[in-house]
Amino acid sequence: MTDRIAIVGGSGLAWLEELEIERQKIVVTPYGEPSAPLAFGHFAGIPVVFLPRHGGEHTIPPHRVNYRANIWALESVGVKRIISVASVGGISMEPGILCVPDQIIDYTWGRDHTFVECCETTPIKHVDFSQPYCEELRHILIKAGRNASVRIKTEGTYGATQGPRLESAAEIQRMHRDGCDLVGMTGMPEAALARELDLCFAHLSLVVNWAAGLGKGPITAHEIQKNLDASIELVKSLLKNLELSQA
Repeated sequence: MTDRIAIVGGSGLAWLEELEIERQKIVVTPYGEPSAPLAFGHFAGIPVVFLPRHGGEHTIPPHRVNYRANIWALESVGVKRIISVASVGGISMEPGILCVPDQIIDYTWGRDHTFVECCETTPIKHVDFSQPYCEELRHILIKAGRNASVRIKTEGTYGATQGPRLESAAEIQRMHRDGCDLVGMTGMPEAALARELDLCFAHLSLVVNWAAGLGKGPITAHEIQKNLDASIELVKSLLKNLELSQA
């Protein structure tokens, strides 16, 4: 099988217009249905499998995404590397910047965050999560960003919150004290599930607004959409500069 990289798209990247689709596949998993059929094709000459995290019509909220089914489905078709793309709020980074975080803090609750189930015959698997992202893939993303001449931060801590509501100013202050640079709603359990399946996983964050209490007023849908539209073009430019032979 050709080595395809998976791109999991979030808000603003529900689809890649430039993706040359060869086929789509509905994958049945032990954990239910993935967010959408997997789309196999080429993007800028790169063989990819694309999966819109929130569904094809962007109707699945962050706390209802079937993360286990999504990651299991990608692994089942031979994917070894996953680029997760999502919009985030900036705590120490201003809107318009892309970031490839190197750490994550999980503030979510009630999500199915592991493939390990109670009372199965297989042993419990404790994975090392000291470095939650694949360094090889992180460096590929960073190099692609630099080659595309986009503003990109090479490290940062992603704080994953439950959603779908945005955070309070006090919650953001707490996250800042905890060391978070970014706040998003889908970073976990994606990263941990990928680690359990020994997949190379990295996250590409689009900072589309200041987090609560850090901007010049309330967070508005207009502000987010404006910055999101601009950031998506930067993401596409970055993806077109991927040099996957490094991995």
